[in-house]
Amino acid sequence: MFRTALRNVLAHKARLLMTVLAVMLGVAFVSGTLVFTNTFSEAQKNSSQKGFTHVDVAVQPHTADRDNGAPGGAPLLTQRLLDKAAEVPGAAYATGSVDGQAFLAGKDGELVGQGFSRAGSNYFPGPDGKDARYPLTSGRAPQRAGEIAVDAKTADRAGFKVGDTVRMSVSGPVLPQKITGIFTTDSGSVTAGGSLTLFDTATAQKLFTKPGRFTEIDVKAAPGTSQTALKAGIDKILPRDAEAVTGQKLADDETRMIEENSSASKTILLIFAGISLFVGIFIIANTFTMLVAQRTKELALMRAVGASRRQVTRSVLIEAFVVGAVAAVAGLLAGIGIGAGMRSAIGADMPDGPLVITPGTVVTALAVGIVVTMLAAWLPGRRAAKIPPVAAMNSVHAVATTKSLVVRNTIGAVVAAAGAGLSLVATDESGLGLGAGLLVIGVFILTPLLAKPLIEAAGPLLRLFGMSGKLAGQNAVRNPRRTAATASALMIGLTLITGLTVIAGSMQKAIDKMATDALKADYVVVMANTYPLSPDVAKKLERQPDITAVSALRESPARIGGEHESLAGVDGKSVDKLVKLDFTSGSFAGLSGDKAVVDADTAKNRGWKLGSSFTVTYEDGKKGKLTVGGIYKGNEMLKGIMLDNATLTPHMTEVNDKQVMVKTASGTSDSAKKSIQKALGDNPAIQVQDKDDISNEIAKAINMLLNVLYGLLAMAVIVAVLGVVNTLAMSVFERQQEIGMLRAIGLDRSGIKRMVRLESLVISLFGGILGIGLGVFFGWAAGQQIAEKIATYELVMPWGRMGVFLLLAAAVGVLAALWPARRAARMNMLNAIKAD
Repeated sequence: MFRTALRNVLAHKARLLMTVLAVMLGVAFVSGTLVFTNTFSEAQKNSSQKGFTHVDVAVQPHTADRDNGAPGGAPLLTQRLLDKAAEVPGAAYATGSVDGQAFLAGKDGELVGQGFSRAGSNYFPGPDGKDARYPLTSGRAPQRAGEIAVDAKTADRAGFKVGDTVRMSVSGPVLPQKITGIFTTDSGSVTAGGSLTLFDTATAQKLFTKPGRFTEIDVKAAPGTSQTALKAGIDKILPRDAEAVTGQKLADDETRMIEENSSASKTILLIFAGISLFVGIFIIANTFTMLVAQRTKELALMRAVGASRRQVTRSVLIEAFVVGAVAAVAGLLAGIGIGAGMRSAIGADMPDGPLVITPGTVVTALAVGIVVTMLAAWLPGRRAAKIPPVAAMNSVHAVATTKSLVVRNTIGAVVAAAGAGLSLVATDESGLGLGAGLLVIGVFILTPLLAKPLIEAAGPLLRLFGMSGKLAGQNAVRNPRRTAATASALMIGLTLITGLTVIAGSMQKAIDKMATDALKADYVVVMANTYPLSPDVAKKLERQPDITAVSALRESPARIGGEHESLAGVDGKSVDKLVKLDFTSGSFAGLSGDKAVVDADTAKNRGWKLGSSFTVTYEDGKKGKLTVGGIYKGNEMLKGIMLDNATLTPHMTEVNDKQVMVKTASGTSDSAKKSIQKALGDNPAIQVQDKDDISNEIAKAINMLLNVLYGLLAMAVIVAVLGVVNTLAMSVFERQQEIGMLRAIGLDRSGIKRMVRLESLVISLFGGILGIGLGVFFGWAAGQQIAEKIATYELVMPWGRMGVFLLLAAAVGVLAALWPARRAARMNMLNAIKAD
C-alpha cells in the first residue's frame, strides 16, 4: 500500500502542485512569523541586557499608589539620597537620572524620530568624567543650558553633526540648542525609531523635575560586591517613598515585558496564518476528493483483490503525508526567508542580532503542514473506502445519497442558527467570536444547498453568452459539494475583510459625529504623541487679539469616597463657548469655585443629584468639599467630574495641560491656523487641529490598521485563488471526454475557454456574495456591542468598498480560469474522446 500511495503521488505531481502551494504558503506564514518574532525578541532582550550592565541596584520612587490613580504625586529622589547611596559600603559610584520627553525638529522642520519615544535625559559624568551609559563617538558632553548631545541613530537619520543648532521643545516653547556631542546607546526605544536627547544634569532637572531632584538613582557595585548585598545596604538608607531594585530584576522585568509584547504580535500574526491554513483545508479536501473519485475503479479493484477499507484509507493518508511533508519543508524554508526579509526591512530600527531559528519553529512548521494535510485528506479517503467494490466498478463517481444531503443540510441549519443566535445575544468579544465561527461553519455546511438556487439565479445573464454560458451554469452546479468547498475558501477571506471594513467605517462616522456634537471650539491644540502641554501655551494664546475664548483641559488624580477618580479641569468662564454638552440638570453656570459638573453615569453610580455635596482628596493630599452644579450626558471625548481650573490647579503637583481649546473671532481658516502656529513659535511638536484634522487623523490611523489587516488577509485570498485554479484544472481533466464531444459537435476553442471562464466567474462570485453578506452581518452584530459604549455609533454600509470586494471576487474567477481554460481549449479532440 505504501508503494501504491507513493506511485500515485508521483503520477499526479501536476494535480497536487496547487495543494502543495496552498499548504506551503500557510506554513511559510507560520514559520516566518515565528522566525521574525523570535529574532526580534532575542535581539531586544540582548539589547536590554546591555542597557543594565552599568546598573547593579536602581533606586526608584515608590509609585504604586500613583500608578493606580491615587493622589499625592510621584515622589522625586534628592541629591542627599544620591550622595548617601554613593557612600554605601560596596558601592563604586552612583548615577542620578533625570528623564522626560524632548522633541527635536529636523532640518526640514518636521519632528525627528518615530513612534511615541522621543526621550530626554541627562549626561551624568562618573569618577572618570564620562557617563558609561552613553559613550561619545564625537564631540563632548553638554555642560550648560543651550547644549545637547543626540544619539548616533537620530543624528544619522536627521543628518545632524556636532556644531549644528537645532530646534527643540519639551512641552511648549521652542528652544534653540547646539549639538556638542553624538553618542551611542543600547536603548531599545532608540533602536525602534525613537530619539534620545541628553542635557547637562542641571538643565535636565530644570526641564523635567526640580533642581536637585532625580527620577532614578543607579548604583554600580564595587568589585567583589554582589547585587543582593549592595541592595541590602541601600535598603537601610531609603526613605519611605523610595525602593531599591537589583539590576538583574530590572533586566528580568524588561525581558518579561519584551516577551509579552512579542507574544501579542506573534498571536495576531499566527491567527492570520491559521486563517490561511483553514482556507487551505478546503483546497486539500477538494483535491483529494477529486483524485479519489478519478481512481474509484482502481480502489475498487484493490478492494476486490483483498485490500481492506483501513488499507485504502491508509493509502490516501500516506499520499497526504508525502504531500504535507514536501509542502512543510518548502514552507519552512520560505518562512526562514520571510523572517530574514522582515528583519532586513526593519533594518536600522531593529537591534543587531542573528537570525533565530529554534527547534520549536522547525517542529511546528513540519507538524502544521503534515497534520493539516492529513486531516483534510482523511474524510475523502474514508469516503472512498466505504464504497462497495462492485458499485465502484460500475460508476466513476459516487453520487451523494439523498439521506446524506438531508443530514448535512439539517446539521448546517442547526449550526448556522446557533451561530446567528449567539452573535445576536453575545455581550462580549469572545461570545461574538464563537457565534461568528459557528455561523461560518454552518453556512459552509449549507453551501451545497445554497449553490444551486443562487447560481441558477444567474442563468439569464449566463444565457447571454450562448451555449458556453448555459454549459458553465450547469457545470457549476453539477457537483454542489465541490463548488461549495471552492467558493467557501474565498468566502472566509471576504467575510473577514468586509466585517472589518463595516466596523471601521461605522467607527469613523461615530468619531466624526462625536467631535461635531461635543466641540464648539474652532481649534484644539495638543502636543505630539499626546504628551502634556506646558501651561504657557494657554497663556500665550489668551494674549492673541483674534482669539475670543481659550480653555486648557487638565487632568488630576483624586480620591472620592475611598475610590480613585480622575478630575478634569477647564476654564469655567469660557468653557461654554468651547464645549457643547447636553445637560439633564444644571448648566456650565454651576462650574465655579467649589462647584463641579459631572456626567450622568458618574452621578448615577454615586447617587448624586443637582446640589449634592461630596468630599474629595486632591493630588496634593489636601481635602475639599465640592457641590454638583450640573449633570450632563458624557461621551468618549468629555466625561467624568469637571471643575474650574482655578480650583483644581493649586492642588496639582505638576501643572500641565492635556489640550487647549481655542475659539477665534474669524472661525476656522488657514490664516487663523497659521496665526496660532506663529504665536506658538511654529513649534513642530505642537499640533493645531480643527474638527476635520481630528477626524482625518483618526481616519488615517483606522485606514492604516485596515491596510495592515488587508495585507495579512491577502494570504488567505491568494490561497483561495489557488483553490479555484486547482478545482478547475482537475475538473477539466475529469471532463476530457465531454470537452472532446463538445468540440466534435461544433463548439470551438474560444467557446470552450469561455465556458471554463464563466464557470470560474460564477463560483467566485458565489463565494464573494456569501462572504460579503456574512461580513455585513458580523459588522452589524459587533456594532450592537460597540453602540452600548459609544452613543454616536451607527451602522455605515461601505457600498463602494463592498463593490470593490465583489469586483475582486470576479477578478479572482477570471484570473484563476486562465490556465485551466487554455488547457481545455488546447486538448486534442480525438484523444479527449478516447480518454478514460
